[in-house]
Amino acid sequence: MPVLDDYITDVLMRDLVGHDRKPAAFLLYVWLAAEQARRKSDVQVSYEDMAESIGISRSSAQAAVRWLLKRKLLVVKKQTVTATPKYTVRSPWRDGARG
Repeated sequence: MPVLDDYITDVLMRDLVGHDRKPAAFLLYVWLAAEQARRKSDVQVSYEDMAESIGISRSSAQAAVRWLLKRKLLVVKKQTVTATPKYTVRSPWRDGARG
């Protein structure tokens, strides 16, 4: 089981679920972080597979991705317009401490 940074459960959960009212975004963030840790690389996954993996609708997964991009908690790369995206989970609270 991947180890979650204390910030994720102590701050980010309350912020995304309580303040932003975006529980699907929190679920997606945690799932993508776990997948990225397990694979040791970016996660290439379709909205359909993503939604199925965490038990939400495809449109909820799309909205969650948009929210995480807006919050700068996720980076998305595509090789072509129709390619399946690669997602990189960001941890700005850790990244900012280094710089």
